[in-house]
Amino acid sequence: MASVSEGMSCYTIINPPEIELYNEMQIKQDLEKGEVNVKIETMKKVIQLMLQGERLPNLLMTIIRFVLPLQNHTLKKLLLIYWEIVPKTSADGKLLQEMILVCDAYRKDLQHPNEFLRGATLRFLCKLKEPELLEPLMPTIRSSLEHRHSYVRRNAVLAIFTIYKNFDWLVPDGPELIANFLDTQQDMSCKRNAFLMLLHADQERALNYLASCLDQVSSFGDILQLVIVELIYKVCHANPAERSRFIRCIYNLLNSSSNAVRYEAAGTLVTLSTAPTAIKAAVSCYIDLIVKESDNNVKLIVLDRLIALKENENIERIMQELVMDVLRVLSATDIEVRRKTLALAMDLVSSRNIEEMVLVLKKEVSKTHNIEHEDTGKYRQLLVRTLHTCCIKFPDVAAAVIPVLVEFLSDTNELAAGDVLVFVREAIQKFSHLQPLVIEKLLEAFPAIKSAKIHRTTLWILGEYANSLKDIMEVIGVVNRALGEVPIVEAEQSRLAGNDTGDEEQKTAETTVNSSNKVTSDGTYATQSAFSVAPVAKKVERPPLRQYMMDGDFFVAATLAATLTKLALKFIQLEPNEKKQNRLCTCAMLIMSSILHLGKSGLPTKAITNDDTDRIYLCLKTLTLQTPEIVEIFTQSCKNALANMLNAQSEEKAQEKKDKQQKNAAKIQPDDPIAFTQLANGKNDQLGENVFELSLNQALAGTKSTALTDVASPNSKLNKVTQLTGFSDPVYAEAYVHVNQYDIVLDVLIVNQTSDTLQNCTLELATVGDLKLVEKPHPVVLAPHDFCNIKANVKVSSTENGIIFGNIVYDTTFSSNVVVLNTIQIDIMDYILPATCTDTEFRTMWVEFEWENKVSVNTTLTDLHDYLRLLLKSTNMKCLTPEKALSGQCGFMAANMYARSIFGEDALANLSIEKPLDRPDAPVTGHIRIRAKSQGMALSLGDKINHTQKCLQEKSVAA
Repeated sequence: MASVSEGMSCYTIINPPEIELYNEMQIKQDLEKGEVNVKIETMKKVIQLMLQGERLPNLLMTIIRFVLPLQNHTLKKLLLIYWEIVPKTSADGKLLQEMILVCDAYRKDLQHPNEFLRGATLRFLCKLKEPELLEPLMPTIRSSLEHRHSYVRRNAVLAIFTIYKNFDWLVPDGPELIANFLDTQQDMSCKRNAFLMLLHADQERALNYLASCLDQVSSFGDILQLVIVELIYKVCHANPAERSRFIRCIYNLLNSSSNAVRYEAAGTLVTLSTAPTAIKAAVSCYIDLIVKESDNNVKLIVLDRLIALKENENIERIMQELVMDVLRVLSATDIEVRRKTLALAMDLVSSRNIEEMVLVLKKEVSKTHNIEHEDTGKYRQLLVRTLHTCCIKFPDVAAAVIPVLVEFLSDTNELAAGDVLVFVREAIQKFSHLQPLVIEKLLEAFPAIKSAKIHRTTLWILGEYANSLKDIMEVIGVVNRALGEVPIVEAEQSRLAGNDTGDEEQKTAETTVNSSNKVTSDGTYATQSAFSVAPVAKKVERPPLRQYMMDGDFFVAATLAATLTKLALKFIQLEPNEKKQNRLCTCAMLIMSSILHLGKSGLPTKAITNDDTDRIYLCLKTLTLQTPEIVEIFTQSCKNALANMLNAQSEEKAQEKKDKQQKNAAKIQPDDPIAFTQLANGKNDQLGENVFELSLNQALAGTKSTALTDVASPNSKLNKVTQLTGFSDPVYAEAYVHVNQYDIVLDVLIVNQTSDTLQNCTLELATVGDLKLVEKPHPVVLAPHDFCNIKANVKVSSTENGIIFGNIVYDTTFSSNVVVLNTIQIDIMDYILPATCTDTEFRTMWVEFEWENKVSVNTTLTDLHDYLRLLLKSTNMKCLTPEKALSGQCGFMAANMYARSIFGEDALANLSIEKPLDRPDAPVTGHIRIRAKSQGMALSLGDKINHTQKCLQEKSVAA
C-alpha cells in the first residue's frame, strides 16, 4: 500500500448512488425476448457498463444471436459501438471464435442497400486493430470505392487509408488505387479524403496530382484546399527548392472564400517566403480576416499572430507600411481587440505615417462622444493613452493632439480625464514651446471640469507653468470665478439669512398645518406634524471649488493655496510695481484665510483636516516672510521633482525596450556550438518552425516555460513525475502530469510487480476543486512483470488548487485487490502569469475585489530584497513598484504585485515587511495581503506562499 504522510487527507472512491446494480440474467432475457425498444435501452446499458469497466463476457453470444440479425438502424449504430469496445481476443491473445460470426455480419452490412449503414460500417472499420477481421473484408471495401453515393465512397477511402497505415500488406497497392480513384472523382469530400491519404502515404503521387491541377485549386472546396496548403507547406519545408513551384498557388488561396483556408495560407506564405510582397499579402489577409470575422475569439487569435510576426525585425519593417490598415480593426466593439490593435499600431507607427494615425485616432475620439456603450469609457481611456504615447514618441504632432485631448477634462469619466492630465503634465514639461497653448486650453476647460481630483491636478499644472504676467492674472481670474465671492463664510451666511427671510412665511405655514392622524402598521393611531417630518434640504447652486469645500473636500483647498502661493511669488519676481505685488498677495492671503475660516465654521458637511490646515498656514507664512529657501522650493524644486520623475520613467521604459531587444537578438559568437537541424528547435530559421507539427505545443501558453526546447526536452518531464504507489506494492504506479492551457493530461505508468496475470486492471480517479475527469480510463490486462501506460484527461475551469486522487483495482485468479494512490496536487502556478497594470487600475481593482487573504511573513531570511525576490519567484507575480523606489536599506519595504491567470482572473498582492536595522541577523517580519475576485485564487496564492516559506525553513533547519 502506498505510504501516506502523516497529516495528509485520505480519499476513497465510493460508487455513486445514481448507478443502479445490474442483473446479468435480466439483461440476457431483455436481449432475447424484449421488444426492439427494450433491446435498444438494454444495449445502451450494456455499453455503459462496459465503459465503466465491467467485462460481461457471457453476453457476447446472446448479442450475436438475438441482436445482430435485426435490421433496426439504431441497433445497428449501437452494435458498432459495442463491437468497438468488446474484447475480441482471449487471455492468450488469440481471436475469439465468435468474432468469425461478427466478421460475416460486417460483410453483410458492407453490402447493405442502405448507403448510411454501409458508410457507418466503413467508418467503424477504421477503428479495428485486428488484421484477421479485416482481411476477409478487403474485396468488399475496395468495391465500395465505386458506390454511387459519395458518403460510402469517402468512408471507403478513409477505411483503406487506415488499413494501409496499420497493415499495409492487406492493401499493398493502396496509394495507386487511391490515385486512380482521385483522378475520376468530382465530389469534394471524396477528393479531400483521397488527397489526404496520398499526402501521408505517397507524397510524390500527391504532388503529381497537385501539379496537374494547379490552375483549378481556387475552385476546389475549402476542405480540399486546407489539405493542399498542408501538403505545400510540408513539401517546401522538407525541400525549399520546391517553393517557386507552389508559391503562386498559396497566393491564389489567399483569396479563397473560406476564412480557415485564408488563415492557413497566410501562415504558410509567411514561413515560406520573406519577400516584402509576400509579407504584405499575408498581413493584409490577416487584417481583412479580423475586420470581416464577427467572432471576437477569431479576431484575438489573428491579432496574436500579427503581434508574433512583428517580433521579426525584417517583417516589422514591412508591417510599418500597413499601420493604417491595422487601424481598420478599431471598428470592432470588443475592448480587448481594440487594446491589442492600438498596442500593435503604436509599435509599428513611424514618422512617415504618424500624422495619418493621429487623424484616425482623433476621429475615433470624436465617435466616443456620441456612442454610449459599457466599454466606451475604457475605450476613451485607451485612445487617450495611445495619443499620449504618440506625442511623446513624435513631438511634432503634440500641437495637434493637445486641443482634442483637453476636451476630455470635462468628461464624466474621471479615469480618462486623469490620463489626459498625466499627458498634459508630461507634454508641458518636455515641450516648452507648447506651454502657452496648454495654458490657454486648460483655462478654457477649467470651468467645465466636474471632478475635484481633475480640478486639483489642473490647478497644480496652472500654478507651476503659468510664467508670464498675463497668464498669472488669467489663472487668478479663473480661480476667483470658480471660487465665488470672498470672504466665503460671510457670503454663505448672507445667503442663508436671505433664504430664511424669504421663506419665513412658508415655514410658519408649515408649522401651523393641522396635525393629521395616521394609522400605523399595528392598527393604532399616531399624530404626525411638521416637527416629526425631516426637512428637505434645497440644492444650492455654487461655483465648483466652493461646492467641494462645502462638501468637506478641503484637499482641493490645500492645492489651491499652493497654486496661489506659486503664482504670487512669480508675480513678485516679474512685476516691479510694489503696489500691484501687495494687491495680488493680499488677494491670495484673503482667499486662504477665508478657506481656513470656512473649514472651522461648521458650515461644510465635514470640518477641515489638520493636514490641510497646516498646508494652508504654511502658504500664508511663505507669502508673509518670503524666505529665499522656501521661495526656491515653491518656484523651482517642485518642477525639478517632476522632471526627475519623468526622466526616471523614460529611462525605465528605455531599459525595458533594450532588454527586450537583447532578448530577441540572435547572439552567435565564434566559439558557439554548432546547431544541428535535427536537434534544433527551429525558432530562428525561416523554414524551421513546423506549424503543423508544433501546433499542439502552442497550447502550452499557460506553462512556466513556453520555449519549444523546454516542451520537447525529455529531461523537463522528469521534474513533473509523481510517484503514486510504493516500490513494495504489488502494482507500482507513477504519473507524469502534463499541464496544458485548459486541461491536464496524466500519463500513468503501471507496472505489475507480481508473478500473476492481473485481469481487469483499472485506474480509478476522482478530483477535488474545479477539476473534471473527462473520461474513465479503460481496464487493461497485465502479464506477469509487464507494464503499460494509461492516459487520463482532466479539464480545468478556474485558477484554483486542485487534487486528483484514486486507486488501482485489479483481479487475480483468487481475489480482487485495491491499491490506494498518493494524491496529485495541481499547482496554481501553472495557470498564473506575470502581468502589468497602472497604479490607478491597481487601486481600482483593490477596492472592487472582495476576497482578501492576509498571510504573515514567517521566514529565516534577513534581507528585505531577498524576501521580495523569493516571493516573486514562487508566485509568478510581477512587482509594480519601481526598482528605484525599493533600492536602499531603511528597515522597511512596501511593494505592490500583480499577476493574471490564463482564464482572465486578476490577482493583487501588497507586501509590507520590516526588520530592525540595529539587529542584522533578525529575520524579516510583516505580512502580505492578497486580493482576488474569486475566493479560490486568493486562498490558493496564500497556500503557495505559506508552502514556500515552510520549505525554506525546512532547508535552513537541515543545513
